[in-house]
Amino acid sequence: MRVLQVSAELFPLLKTGGLADVAGALPAALAAVGAQPRLLVPGFPAIRESLSGECAVAPVALPWSEGRAALLRGRLPGFAMPVYVLDAPGLFDRPGNPYGDAAGVAYVDNHRRFALLGLAAARLAEGVDGSWKPEIVHAHDWHAGLACAHIAASRSRRRSEARTVFTVHNLAYQGLFPAGHFCDLGLPPQHYAVEGLEFYGQLSFMKAGLHFADAITTVSPSYAREIQTPEQGCGLDGLLRHRAGVLHGILNGVDYGVWSPSGDAAIAARYDAQDASGKAACKAALQRECGLAEQPDAPLFGIVSRLTEQKGLPLVLETLDELIDRGGQLVVLGSGDARLEAAFADAAARHPGRVARRTGMDEGLAHRIVAGSDVVLVPSRFEPCGLTQLYGLSYGALPLVHRVGGLADTVVDCTLEDLAADTATGFVFSAFTADACRRALRRAFALWSRQDNWARVRAAAMRQHFGWDAAARRYVEVYDGLLAS
Repeated sequence: MRVLQVSAELFPLLKTGGLADVAGALPAALAAVGAQPRLLVPGFPAIRESLSGECAVAPVALPWSEGRAALLRGRLPGFAMPVYVLDAPGLFDRPGNPYGDAAGVAYVDNHRRFALLGLAAARLAEGVDGSWKPEIVHAHDWHAGLACAHIAASRSRRRSEARTVFTVHNLAYQGLFPAGHFCDLGLPPQHYAVEGLEFYGQLSFMKAGLHFADAITTVSPSYAREIQTPEQGCGLDGLLRHRAGVLHGILNGVDYGVWSPSGDAAIAARYDAQDASGKAACKAALQRECGLAEQPDAPLFGIVSRLTEQKGLPLVLETLDELIDRGGQLVVLGSGDARLEAAFADAAARHPGRVARRTGMDEGLAHRIVAGSDVVLVPSRFEPCGLTQLYGLSYGALPLVHRVGGLADTVVDCTLEDLAADTATGFVFSAFTADACRRALRRAFALWSRQDNWARVRAAAMRQHFGWDAAARRYVEVYDGLLAS
């Protein structure tokens, strides 16, 4: 089957979070199970600069008067299949990240930028590339949500028969815009309705995907259940319950070609589950790199995350004194909320040699932190899937997580029975409170004091496999179901 994947990010060329990792790994996994995937991405500078063998496919008419846009087809390094690039310099050739300027301020025309991405997907579904026409268009997160709406409009005009799949990566980020921007989207007037894009007097690109897609997926089974509740539905739980029959929770995978300590060129020493001795060298190298005291007997806790309240980082700050008092160390990589950035900077200043803080997105350092840490902290308030805990398992950095979403689906707590059965892989707390997080932290220190048991749990963690093969088969089942209906 011919599948068009539509995403705003693509690892390794353009990444702000886990969406890029998924978009970068899933196409090859789909090809391995017999699908014929291609990609559609916006023409951001990093993408355009990497595109080779490009040819023009077709112009894309803009719903507004000024500017130009065209679909290009070419090759990107690391991808075996052709890639379509939406070339619109006036919209995408800008500094900063895909969504905002260098100061983090969202671009005021983001509604146009990502509406055009959806429109381009619909044009491909209508067959503007005479050599390839998708049967399935798989749109990822709100940035691609309007692909489902545009294709629904195309089907109503009998211009396309493509079916659509919409994957929710994080329901909290919905792509909300003023209702007055609807005229820029190129959609039929009837699409601005309660059964459409309208969301409490605004436009919601996320709601467009949820309403118009033929099938909905999200990135873990637990999160699929949680978003149907008022607590985690972000105002869309009623719609999700209404569409529960086409909602599938498919756990994200890990690209072990990128995230495996046995072949990682970014880390100080390679190791695996059979011989984890190289992890000590990775820990010592990380301590030196980050200015921490080089103490092999001090448990090292690592955070690689956006610094947001959603990630549960206030719990880390509330329990930090106990972590330090018990002899632990902490290294933090990330940026985001100014208050959290300042709080971790203050912690590093108060605890030199015990707490290290690095800002921004540094892919190599992220690998070195996961390889060198004994524990990776992911205490998220909510977490659709989470990849950091999966990377931690692969590298033997035991995850300490809140029992929610994909974290609940992938980490087994160090209870007595799971320790006895060799199934424990980390530390899990259920209530989202500092006290519950503190108790999980104490369990980590208790296990650390029994190094034979620690080594057994680390080995069990490293034996876990969350590859993309299983996820790809599940996606193909969803696609098959749509094509058979």
